[in-house]
Amino acid sequence: MKHRVFYGSMLLILLMLGSCRKSNFELPDGSEVITDKGEGTGTVTWTKEMNLVLEGFVFVNDGQVLTIEPGTVIRFKSGQGATASALIVARGGKIIANGTKDAPIVFTAEADDLNGSVAKDATGLWGGILILGRAPLNTDTGRDFIEGIPASEPRGEYGGSQVDDNSGELSFASIRYAGSTLYHDNEINGLTLGGVGSSTKIENIEIINSADDGIEIFGGTVNLKNIISFHSDDDAIDYDLGYQGQMQFVFAVQAAGSTGNLVEGSGASDPVYQKPYSVPYLSNLTMIGNPDTTAGKVISLNRFAGGIIVNSIFVEQQIGATIEYSNASTDCYAQWLTGKLKIENNLFYQVGFNEADSIFKLNGLGMSGETTQNWAAYFELGNNQLKDVGITAQEGFNYLPTESTGADLFTHSNDWFEVTNYKGAFGTYNWTEGWSSFKEHL
Repeated sequence: MKHRVFYGSMLLILLMLGSCRKSNFELPDGSEVITDKGEGTGTVTWTKEMNLVLEGFVFVNDGQVLTIEPGTVIRFKSGQGATASALIVARGGKIIANGTKDAPIVFTAEADDLNGSVAKDATGLWGGILILGRAPLNTDTGRDFIEGIPASEPRGEYGGSQVDDNSGELSFASIRYAGSTLYHDNEINGLTLGGVGSSTKIENIEIINSADDGIEIFGGTVNLKNIISFHSDDDAIDYDLGYQGQMQFVFAVQAAGSTGNLVEGSGASDPVYQKPYSVPYLSNLTMIGNPDTTAGKVISLNRFAGGIIVNSIFVEQQIGATIEYSNASTDCYAQWLTGKLKIENNLFYQVGFNEADSIFKLNGLGMSGETTQNWAAYFELGNNQLKDVGITAQEGFNYLPTESTGADLFTHSNDWFEVTNYKGAFGTYNWTEGWSSFKEHL
C-alpha cells in the first residue's frame, strides 16, 4: 500500500511538472494584443508574420473588412464569462479569411504553440468565431441577439431580409479549443452563424474540441461545404430559427464524454409556428457518435423543424432519428407528411439496437400506435439501410469506408450539390488531408 501511495505521488508530481511546462509557452517577441473599445478591428489585414492575441470580444464592425492571409495564427486570451475572448463579425462587417491547403488559418488558445503545449482533449479555453448577417430569421421582428454575447452589446444583433447577404469568405481554417461559457447554459460555440446569407462562402473548416456545439446556425441561408466537427462536447451540427441553407460533405466525431446529438434541428422559439420553418438540405454526412451515452441522438428535430438529410452515414449512437410529435398541423411529424422533412437513402450501423425498427422514433405527447409505426416504417420506406462499411471510432479509428456506399443514391434536384457516386463525406478523394489537424487529437 505504501508503494502504491509513493508511486501515485510521484506520478502526480510528474503530471504537475508536465502541466507547468506546457502552460509556460510564451508568445514570440513582438506579439500584439488586440482589444476592442467599440472601434472594432477597422479595415485591416492580418498576416502570418504577426503574432496576434485577441483579448475579450473583438468585433469587425459594420462597414469594416478584416482580411486574414493564409498561414496566419490568431490566438485568444483564455477566460470565462465576462473575460471570454471571441472574434465577432457584426452585421454589415466582412471577413475575408482564405487559407490554403498548405497554409491554413488557425484560431486557437493563447497557450497553444501548435506542437503539443495544450492537452489534446482540452476544451473551452476561449470563446469562438461568430459571423452575423442580415439574412432572414423566424423571430417576431426578423432579428435577434446572438447567444453568447451580452444583450447590452448592440453589435450582437443579427437577422434581416437579405437572403443573399454577404458576410465574406472563410476557408481552410482550423478553430481549436473554443466554447467557453459566458454564463450558465450560455456557451459560445466553435463556429456560430447568425442570419448569415447565401453569398457568404464557408468551406473547408474544422472545429476541434468545442466545449459546446461544433457549429450552430441561427436562421439565415448560408451554404457550407467540407466541414469537420471533431470532439464537440454538445451537438456536432445544430440549426434553428428558420435556417434554409445547404450543407455537403460534413465529417463529425463526437467526444467520448459528449451527450449531444450529431444533428439537432429546431424551429422557432416563441411561438414555435413562426415562419420560415427550419428546412435545410444536408447531404453526404459521415457522423460517428458516442455509444456510451443514452442521451445523444443521431438526429433530433423539434419545435416544428424540418430538414432534408440524405446520402449520409451514421454510426455508433444509442438513439437514432427522433422527431417531435405534438398533434399540431405543423409539428415535425406534419413537416414529414408534407415533404419538408426527409431522412432518406442513408446508411446506419450500430445505432439503436442495430435493428431497422429501432432507429426512427417519435418524441412528444398524444402519439398513437399508428403514428409511431408510420414513422418507424419510414426507415425502410425512405431507402435507409443498416450496413457496416468499416467506419468506427471504437476499435481502431477509421473514418473512410472500406465497403461500397454507392447503391440507392438520392438524386438532387438542386444544382448547388456536387453529384457523387457514394454516400457519406468521402469517396476516393479525402478532402481533409494536408490541412486538417483532427488526427492529432485522437
